[in-house]
Amino acid sequence: AAVVVATQNDQTNTNIAFTVREIAPRVKVVATANSPASVDILEIAGADHVVQLGETLGGVMAARGLGLRGRSHEIGNFAGLQIAEAGVAGTDLVGHTLAESKLRQRFGVGLIGVWERGDFSLATPETVLGESSVLLLAGSTEQLDSLDRVLATDSPGATSAVIIGGGRVGRAIGRALTVEGVDFTIVEQLAERERPEARYVIGDAADRDVLAAAGLDEASSIFVTSHDDNVNVYLTRYCRGLRPDARIVSRSRLDRNVSTLYRAGADAVLSYAGVGSAAIWNHFRGDDTLLVAHGLNLFRTPVPGDLAGKTLAEAHVYRRTKCNVVAVQHNGKIHGNPDATEPLPAGGELVMIGTNDAEARFSEIYPGARRRSLLDSVRR
Repeated sequence: AAVVVATQNDQTNTNIAFTVREIAPRVKVVATANSPASVDILEIAGADHVVQLGETLGGVMAARGLGLRGRSHEIGNFAGLQIAEAGVAGTDLVGHTLAESKLRQRFGVGLIGVWERGDFSLATPETVLGESSVLLLAGSTEQLDSLDRVLATDSPGATSAVIIGGGRVGRAIGRALTVEGVDFTIVEQLAERERPEARYVIGDAADRDVLAAAGLDEASSIFVTSHDDNVNVYLTRYCRGLRPDARIVSRSRLDRNVSTLYRAGADAVLSYAGVGSAAIWNHFRGDDTLLVAHGLNLFRTPVPGDLAGKTLAEAHVYRRTKCNVVAVQHNGKIHGNPDATEPLPAGGELVMIGTNDAEARFSEIYPGARRRSLLDSVRR
């Protein structure tokens, strides 16, 4: 085996790690941990990498709630590029197409695609931006800073959030928001969960007065973190009705409820399973792949021989594979937002984005460009 992944409770995962380490000392072991106190125990038992699910999910949910009002927020780093999201609500981009926005020409950033409440589409000149649109961008720190200086709009709500649920995930979101300088209030039913390091409102989140006391009317981000999907659908729908303009990030326990939460009004939906698998995958893939969202990957591949010397305009890569070229790397330099009229260099690498199916189709059409296997990545 290339790797063993243990995703049971902390005690069982310790047993698995210890057993694998005895039987196959060279096999990599990854374990999930529900409790921060279990990390040391799992590492002592033989785990090479421990994913703290609560911290990881909370951090990713916080990241999805940032990047508002034209201000970019990094969600990952890949092939020397920062991958960031930026909501367009409240900016002068609303109602305009990407061609009219001239973001590439003005700031040099690469436009990867656009999120519309869980639906991702690759960027095209005809894409029209709405209040709920979130841009997925690739660029350098300087390019993203330049975009922020021009597009970002300041308002009291842009730096405040409401977190519904004071459990492990809710507290992790709070810690991540604190690092970003965002004020927040946690709404929690159980008084014994209150912690001194944050502002709490104790009460039922279905009570309008409780939400008002938490600052829901002014907050730009709302996080729904219950471990019960039915409760999360209920509260997501309620909050969307109260705040049509806010960004709502919801937690889902079961995959089958993800689409329901989006229909209820969530802008982003995340789960232990999705975030945990992405963290494990990205850890071992290193520079080869970045899982942006469930089923959506950034990946790098050598320029296929069939494409070397051709321009992107001539190659029709997207039409043939449904993968989009984000950047071109050659001679140690990364060129984001590549010129469609420049020939692709032999010996260079492409940074691309696509779904799992699109990535598989790219490998079928250009078999010589296949990437390293997971086994090779783990054993590097």
